[in-house]
Amino acid sequence: MMQPTSVNSLTACPSLTLADVEQAAQRIKPYVRRTPLSRNHTLSEQLHTNLYCKFELFQKTGAFKLRGAFNKALTLTNRDQLKGVVAVSGGNHAQAVAYAAKSLGLQSTILMPEFTPQHYLEATTNYGAQVVLTDDLSKAFQAIPQYEAEGWVYIHPYDDPQVIAGQGTIGLEILEDLPQVTDIILSVGGGGLAGGVGTAVKALKPSVRIWGVETLGAHSMASALAANRVVELPRITSIAKTLGAQAVTERTLALAKQYLEGVTVVDDEEAVRALRFLLERVKVLTEPAASCTLAAAERLRDNFSPDSHVVLILCGGNFALDALLQYQFSVAHSPTSALQVA
Repeated sequence: MMQPTSVNSLTACPSLTLADVEQAAQRIKPYVRRTPLSRNHTLSEQLHTNLYCKFELFQKTGAFKLRGAFNKALTLTNRDQLKGVVAVSGGNHAQAVAYAAKSLGLQSTILMPEFTPQHYLEATTNYGAQVVLTDDLSKAFQAIPQYEAEGWVYIHPYDDPQVIAGQGTIGLEILEDLPQVTDIILSVGGGGLAGGVGTAVKALKPSVRIWGVETLGAHSMASALAANRVVELPRITSIAKTLGAQAVTERTLALAKQYLEGVTVVDDEEAVRALRFLLERVKVLTEPAASCTLAAAERLRDNFSPDSHVVLILCGGNFALDALLQYQFSVAHSPTSALQVA
């Protein structure tokens, strides 16, 4: 388990540059989808601004994680001589690494906690990975040094410059498709997406404001920013399991401090209500880890004007139907929010 570390040592973290992200974009271009970005009339009317969705849930494997996984794998030298790649994940990173490895002819082993939802296990296995179940994520991370000693290359879900640069390619696409963008709202798990997008966007258009979002019970970045140091949550209690990093790292905390306006923490009920709204009005089924961006946009609406151009990054859509049915009744009987379904 990660121990809290003073932020004073953050200067030792390697820097990430726009060039790193631009090189990643060229490297992964043959392997990933350029996902669509479009203005949504209903959401714009609700929030009295111009609101756009970046549909990263249409990425192969259903989430943005593929970008970072491919960029890391493609930078490995002598790939034909490697034993394979290994990763720890209870969700989207697992599928991304498995798919990238299979596409590049590499073996992959994914360590997953035994409470991982069945659809994640099946998808990861179907992409060709050997899945090893552990008691919890802590045990999975503890096993990594042994795999590395045996010749496996570890692909960290967020604390890796190549992974972060790969995620940052989303920022390049947003700027190319919407040069007038003023604000980007994105989910924060371990902080790789935020760091990568921030690196790209702020280098090219410093005026863009980037707003991070977490759910209560998976709020490791908000906790770290408040304490001004890395903080480890005792456990993840939010339903947004794909935001389930118990601790961010010195690298991702430094990037968040540099690029984010802040991190808005919403509760699970808000995330699920936003999920239902997106399903009914935008016609996409997101994860709570993605729909939380809409819940945050509602909280942040006073920061936007009719002249703003606000992008929600819908980062993933790997949410099982039975999970949606499990939550619908509690949401249906909860107090109404400003996001009313007519």
